[in-house]
Amino acid sequence: MTAHYDALETREQAAREADLFSRLPGVLRSSMTAPAYADRLKGVDPAAVTSRAALAGLPVLRKSELPALHKASAPFGGFVAAAPCSFARLFTSPGPIFEPEGRQADPWRGARALFAAGFQPDDIVLNTFSYHLTPGGFIFDASARALGCAVIPAGPGNTEQQFELIEAYRPVGYSGTPDFLKILLDAAASSGRDVSSIKRALVSGAAFPPSLQADIKARGIDAYQAFGTADLGIIAFETSARDGMVVNEDLIMEIVKPGTGDPVAPGDVGEIVVTSLDPHHPWIRLALGDLTAALPGTSPCGRTNMRIKGWMGRADQTTKVKGMFVRPEQVAEIGKRHSALGRLRLVVTRQGEADAMTLKAETATANDALREEIAGTLRAVTKLGGEVELVRPGALPNDGKVIADER
Repeated sequence: MTAHYDALETREQAAREADLFSRLPGVLRSSMTAPAYADRLKGVDPAAVTSRAALAGLPVLRKSELPALHKASAPFGGFVAAAPCSFARLFTSPGPIFEPEGRQADPWRGARALFAAGFQPDDIVLNTFSYHLTPGGFIFDASARALGCAVIPAGPGNTEQQFELIEAYRPVGYSGTPDFLKILLDAAASSGRDVSSIKRALVSGAAFPPSLQADIKARGIDAYQAFGTADLGIIAFETSARDGMVVNEDLIMEIVKPGTGDPVAPGDVGEIVVTSLDPHHPWIRLALGDLTAALPGTSPCGRTNMRIKGWMGRADQTTKVKGMFVRPEQVAEIGKRHSALGRLRLVVTRQGEADAMTLKAETATANDALREEIAGTLRAVTKLGGEVELVRPGALPNDGKVIADER
């Protein structure tokens, strides 16, 4: 067994960037044949978008917008030029958001993640993600089969029938949520069923805290995590290095300041934005609403792509103050109007029986005049009054939190 899925995983990062951005203009041209992208990207010259700086100038499409857009122009919101019948499978996720599966091999890009988790061709895999209407089950099913594995399409629940399948087929691998893996193992232990054939797992879709990781490992199962969505499939995955998650090939990931499309400083926490390079169903700067931070350097496992810390919370921190919504993009707008400011955090509390908010702002030039200017901008942008507290650079946590509701 080789150490890596293919040579793409270990190429120089500069070569990867050159490849991705040489392909991006063609993907943009394809995307602009769909009416929604044609409207959003009006005036954009695809041939000029050949760098991260140029890509950052394109508008962000927020996943939170998709339900309304899909409802207004079913099924795909006008973002897909091809007919629904050109895809292999058609799904829905809560929202609703409608997702198509391509006809190509490994349409969800998951074979790499399974390989990095130790899965091998000819393994038998128990796949317990749901196969009902949503793409989860098919994401991991197609990925395992692309790797050369045989798949038991078990879905979640019904542990007794799962035990029959496990004892008959003796799967070596598990894919599903970490929660259900624990349920399965606990139920097997209490009922005397033999699930000892399972030696490795790729889990996703739920938190996998260190305590649960230790529990699963103590039962002889080597479990790895993958980060993905129903729109894009597998976006990043753990490797044997156990040092963050490696971003998948054929995706361009950006990490931006929540509520904006502006890239964060290296190492800062921000919102994940992904551009995919499938011309049949492209995503151009899809903002997922999930927070992460990039890790420096390359993985000790030898994979050279960008690494992230993993899922670090939600970027959509919109809250209501005195009956009015306050959004991260409003906080970002305040920062844009005052170049002397660094990180910002709007803290919402209660004073007596009333809502109150304080904007904490990092700056190296604190003075009363600046404080008053920022207070005026805060009122102009949010239509609400609030206090301003100027703090030294680096005083605010690097956790991606822009609005902290402490009520």
